[in-house]
Amino acid sequence: MERYDTYDVPDPFADAMEAALSLAVRLSAAETTELDHAAVEQLIETDGREILRRFFQGHLDLRARQEENSPPPQEVTGPDGAPRTYRETGRARQLTCLFGTVSVTRLAWRSRGRPDVHPADVALSLPRGRHSAGIKRLAVREAIRSSYDQVVEAIGDRCGRVLGKRRAESLVVEAARDIDGFYHHKIASPCMADMPLVIQVDGKGVVMRPEALREATRRAALRKKRQGRQARLAPGEKPNRKRMATIATVHDTHPAKRRPHDIVHPPGGRSDRRKVSPGPKAVNRWCTASLIHDPDDVIAEAFAQAGDRDPGHHRPWLVLVDGARHQLDLIQAEARRRHVKIDILIDFVHVAEYIWTAAHAFHPVGSEAAETFAAEKLTAILHGHAARVADEMTTQAAAGHLPAAKRDTVTTSVNYLTGHLDQLHYDTALEAGWPIATGSVEGACRHLIGDRLDITGARWGLDGAEAVLKLRAVHANDDLDPYLAYHHTREHQRTHPDQHNYQLGA
Repeated sequence: MERYDTYDVPDPFADAMEAALSLAVRLSAAETTELDHAAVEQLIETDGREILRRFFQGHLDLRARQEENSPPPQEVTGPDGAPRTYRETGRARQLTCLFGTVSVTRLAWRSRGRPDVHPADVALSLPRGRHSAGIKRLAVREAIRSSYDQVVEAIGDRCGRVLGKRRAESLVVEAARDIDGFYHHKIASPCMADMPLVIQVDGKGVVMRPEALREATRRAALRKKRQGRQARLAPGEKPNRKRMATIATVHDTHPAKRRPHDIVHPPGGRSDRRKVSPGPKAVNRWCTASLIHDPDDVIAEAFAQAGDRDPGHHRPWLVLVDGARHQLDLIQAEARRRHVKIDILIDFVHVAEYIWTAAHAFHPVGSEAAETFAAEKLTAILHGHAARVADEMTTQAAAGHLPAAKRDTVTTSVNYLTGHLDQLHYDTALEAGWPIATGSVEGACRHLIGDRLDITGARWGLDGAEAVLKLRAVHANDDLDPYLAYHHTREHQRTHPDQHNYQLGA
């Protein structure tokens, strides 16, 4: 076997080893032994980062040397299929990684009038920009929980000054582009056939920059600006600075039968000693959200997730909403399109708000009479008698000679009940052990939007808000790590298409 003399080949890791030895000497020095643990820890962190950077650089230098010393191929072709016949050494580019900035040196294969080809870029899966996949992953993890100023600060503390605010935003937007494809290919969790499937839908506003508002909202804001700024909004008036996001959740549930008195406490407390039955438990929770896509697209996405869990439509499908008519129309249209039978329930908490509003029209706020009125009406509704409750409130308002304002309040509550009688079958839901409130999607609204996009002073551009919102949903689904791995693969395919053409010819 032919042997090669390697004595003159420099060790690519010599520089890193020298830095590691230097750190060991500093840690052994007398002045260092007088420092407290925090100072020593900071010293190791700072110098250790540089040592890691040098090890990474040494590895890249080793691969560059191996590429340069490898036998010349018969042919190298580009993505256009044309051969690249000229070889140029020493082509370098910068890569900003978790440890700092390194230089990637590789061969360039050239042909007049055609783009150069760098096979090492494919082998290393280098990004189009300067920042590595590790920096992008860290930016995503920080951005989904804190402001971009804090993102830059956190990454700076860990990696040094390697990332600015604007680039951090663009990395996060890039990272969110494959979420729809990821869930299109992800296999849904299996579940028992007797467990109901629950879909919940809601909406929540996000404060946007003027150019990111929907056209109707933007025009209303401009009209308001031309009229002059008011010190205070009129009752019911909106500031016209928010764009509505649609949020949907899907989960399986362990059914649990309950009685109306498990939901509504009798006035003055319970007279019996019976234990309150616990409600149904949600499992395998999944959520999605969007500011850009229309509500019908988000609803279709939720139905697709439910369909993946129950492709044969053998399980009960329950949809919970707050009663918005446009949501109900979209949900029913999607169910018809998919030929699936659904049961729709209005969130019982919303119904309770209307009943309490009517109670305060008849009785003083905070009075025992108001509490008794609300408890009786809500208990009757839970027993399936919503139509009777509406009739009783109409009769009581007419007989009580209420002032016009209070009579209008009662009429609004009555109209809400009569307009949703088909979605108020709580007696059936309690007997079947189904949930009757939208706690899952409301929790998702608070988590996805309230805890991040609604922080004080935040004003969002459309692409940035959509990216953070969807990435927070992926994180809430416990899918962030597999998603980022999927995204890295897709980025490689986009950056290096037809990579087999880059392979060295036999």
